[in-house]
Amino acid sequence: MYKAVLGAICSLFFTLPLQAQQPLEKGLQSINRASAEAIVGFLADDELQGREAGTHGARVAARYIASLLKEAGIAPLYKEGYYQPFEACSKERQQRGRWHVHPDSIAALKQGTHRSLQMDNVLGFIPGQRVDEYVIVGAHFDHLGTDETLVNDRIYNGADDNASGVSAVLQIARAFAASGQKPLRNVIFAFWDGEEKGLLGSKYFAQSCPFISQVKGYLNFDMIGRNSKPEQPQHVVYFYTAAHPAFGDWLKQDIARYNLQLQPDSRAWDRPVGGSDNATFALLDIPIIWYHTDGHPDYHQPSDHADRLNWEKVVEITKASFLNVWNLANEKKY
Repeated sequence: MYKAVLGAICSLFFTLPLQAQQPLEKGLQSINRASAEAIVGFLADDELQGREAGTHGARVAARYIASLLKEAGIAPLYKEGYYQPFEACSKERQQRGRWHVHPDSIAALKQGTHRSLQMDNVLGFIPGQRVDEYVIVGAHFDHLGTDETLVNDRIYNGADDNASGVSAVLQIARAFAASGQKPLRNVIFAFWDGEEKGLLGSKYFAQSCPFISQVKGYLNFDMIGRNSKPEQPQHVVYFYTAAHPAFGDWLKQDIARYNLQLQPDSRAWDRPVGGSDNATFALLDIPIIWYHTDGHPDYHQPSDHADRLNWEKVVEITKASFLNVWNLANEKKY
């Protein structure tokens, strides 16, 4: 009897730690508030001058993001490094034209007086078992820069828009690395430049990507730390491609399984083409998940500061979306 009891105790002792250290849980446990605050705090600091695309502040942001990917052991997508440089052109500003990244449009614009911006996407990569299948998780890191004519605060810090989303992608990348498990599909961690000027970074990536038809899913973040109703601190809008109802089921199941403090407004959408960089991929019929916490009084205002974010919400959304990306990367079918 004594031996049987001792054997049962030993079995329990050695089994529980192993269960607690499963790859998915190891990744989930790495996501925390301190990292979210550090990342957002740096990106939304006055020294980055609002991170407007094509400016020094945006370049500093790109280099900061690349340094964190490298520190986490995330490889660059391309052998040249983490940066994907690209050019955007527009008509002379009196003519009020849009910015373009397509080579044909750029060639036409360069025939006359035009404007040019040099930008960089930042792209990290974890190789999967299926070398011909990809999933992408992305967020834009640029914002609106400065306005020297504003009285008092002239910097558009962009803490919620979209330093909050960048913090989620970086923590998800680190969580995948911490899991120690090679995913079924290749996972790309994408940080887009030029979103505020017309989704420029994601458009450039999509038009130049040789494997774009092999992308099986894209998860987007744009503003995940606020909303216009403070009495609803757990509110989050969860857009997803309606043709993939499993995406809606995943979130419900994970909120229950991991006791995540979120109250999602789930919105299945035939083709989620509005709002942010998700549109670039939805137009190519790539399945979409998009986290967003709605507008608020500080949207596109100099008052979008880090100290106004709901950090518990940012962390809970990051955990939920890590579980989403884990499914996108590892589920054989969806």
